[in-house]
This record gives sequence, structure tokens and C-alpha cells, in this order.
Amino acid sequence: MLTGISFLFFLLTAYYLFFLYRVLNGLRKIESQSVTPEESKEFITVIVPFRNEAGVILENLKSLENQKYDENLYEVLYVDDNSTDNSVNILEKNIHSGNIKVLKFKNADGERAYKKKAIEYAIKQSRGEIIITTDADCTHGKEWLPVMVSCFDDETGFVSGPVEFLRGEKLFDKLQSLEFAGLIITGAGLIGAGNPAICNAANLGFRKNVFFEVGGYSGNLNLSSGDDEFLMQKIHANTRYKIKFCADKKAKAFTKPNEDFKSFYQQRKRWASKGLFYKNKRLVLSLVFIFMFYFFLLVSPFLALFYNPFFWMWFAVGILSKMLIEYAVLKKGITMLYDEDLLRYFFVAEIFHVPYIVFAPLLGLRGNYIWKEREIKR
Repeated sequence: MLTGISFLFFLLTAYYLFFLYRVLNGLRKIESQSVTPEESKEFITVIVPFRNEAGVILENLKSLENQKYDENLYEVLYVDDNSTDNSVNILEKNIHSGNIKVLKFKNADGERAYKKKAIEYAIKQSRGEIIITTDADCTHGKEWLPVMVSCFDDETGFVSGPVEFLRGEKLFDKLQSLEFAGLIITGAGLIGAGNPAICNAANLGFRKNVFFEVGGYSGNLNLSSGDDEFLMQKIHANTRYKIKFCADKKAKAFTKPNEDFKSFYQQRKRWASKGLFYKNKRLVLSLVFIFMFYFFLLVSPFLALFYNPFFWMWFAVGILSKMLIEYAVLKKGITMLYDEDLLRYFFVAEIFHVPYIVFAPLLGLRGNYIWKEREIKR
């Protein structure tokens, strides 16, 4: 039994380290692909779905009105997803640009996929050939839109952009910023490696004709989350269009971290609720292997204490190799996209990382979660 468990732990460790190597190699490929912003003549539609964002939506509006992009070549469509606060009134009273509109979407059917249906509603009314989506709690630099658009060429169907948590003074905020940066960096590396898996709806773009070519969100409207990742994976699997990551700091969208552990819990539960439903079964299997590696890391001290001290060696090998390569991946990605002082919190974050990775997917298995004062089914 000892030999069998040790061999399994060895295979899982080797797989995870190979996974991290692919991410690192993908980041290197992205870094070598420089993006030179050019003046685009294509008409762009920016879609911003929102629900109960009265406290932040004006900051988003200001950042979108101040883009260094010809006002005649882009429109902004805000889509109200049945807000119960005064978000719509605040927004409508403060719009001063003729290229910005507010659409009111009424979801009359179902208990799922509210956001996907709202975005699809806006796409059908959009004039742009390229759709850029962001969230209402995000802000952007003045060059965000031109830099994101510059990543599109005739062969590109989908572009994922960087997102950053604005760091507060609390340690909890700083740890969230590092963890979130790690997710964005991993997604970027996998795109660079030719295996797009994760991205973030707060900053992405796609061609409208490609959206309809793959059937939009059809096939996953039974799931509330995943308007970003499922679409990217469908385009990669079912078309010849390229998937790109916009590795430019000017292309970042900025948002605030969760204020407390309760909201953090609900957000991670929402993110984890979709992983087992990816159409790419090799990707699902990869996630299962990574979960098993972390699970073995978590239980190996207990195996060492109550079964055989030999497992202390496997714990040491696993945790040290994990930390070394994860640090290399984060350093590469953070140097490309973020401020390097984020790495100061790496070792503190590592204390919580293993139990977090084990328990987060388990939270998502139940599926239901609360988001924007609405109880949502998976």
C-alpha cells in the first residue's frame, strides 16, 4: 500500500509541475508577441451588464467616457439585469455622451444564466463587429479600449485581457490581489500554450460573427456562471480563429477585492461551480489531477503522523517543488502585468493555498450561491 500511494503521489506531483511548466512557457510566448496599438476603423460595442451597482457604476461610466478612442467608432451598452436599487436612475442622469445607452433586460424565464441572457440581449442590439465586455464595478485606463482592440486581426476571434484587484490596506485585500493575479496569469499562460481554459468576463472581447457561429451561450445556459470561459473554449474547439491574451498593462481592468470573507466565499463558490461542466474532458481530467495533488499534500502530514513517517518526505518534496515553480510563474506574470511588490505576500499566501485549493472546488459542487442580492442556482 505504501508503494502504491507513493507512486500515485509521485505521478500527481510530476503532473502538476509539468502543468506549471506549460503555464510558464506560455507566458514566455505571450511576452514575445508584442502588441503595437494601431488606429482601428472597426466599430466596437462595449457591453456592461449590471445589477445593483449604484455605489460604483458612475466610476465605470467615467472611465468608459474617457477612452482615447474615436467616439464615432464605439458604443457602450449598459444592460440592466433587473436591478432593485437606483442604479438605472443614477446612470441615466449622468450619461453625457450620445454613444452610451441603457438597455433594460427582463429575464422572464428560468432561474439560471441571468448574466448570459442579458449579454446576449445586448449583442443582438449591438452595432459593433467586435464586442468587448466588462463589469460595472470595473474602471479602466484611457488606453484600455484601443489596446484591447489592437489585439484583433482577421484571424483572431477572442481576446482575454488582464484584470487587477485594487489593493486595500488589509492583509486580506493583499492576499486576494495576489491570488487573483495568479488566476489571471495562469489563464494567460494557458492561452499562450495553446490550451485556453480560464479567463475573466471583466475584460474580454470577441467577434460578433464568431459568437453566433458557435451558437453563443447555447449548450451551457443550464449553468449560471461561465459566460466567459465556456465561450472562449467553444471558439477554440469549434473554429479556426485564434485565442489571444492581451499582455499589456494599459489593457487592465481594475476592480475592488471582496470586502469580507462572506462575499469572498460566495464569489469563489460561483467560480468553482462550473469546472466539472467544461466540454473539454481532458481539461476536466487535468483539474481533477491537480485537485488530487493538493489533496495528497493536505493529508500527507496526517499520513506521516498516523501511518508512516515516510510521508514527511513526500510532503517536503511536494510543497518545496510547488513553491519554487509557482514563484517562477508568478514572477514572470507579475513582471509582465502587475507591480512586483505583490510578490512580498507570496509566502504568507502559500500557508493558505493548499487548504484553499482543496476546499474551494468542494464548495462549488453544491452549485447554488448568492450574487448581487439574488439566490442563483448553478
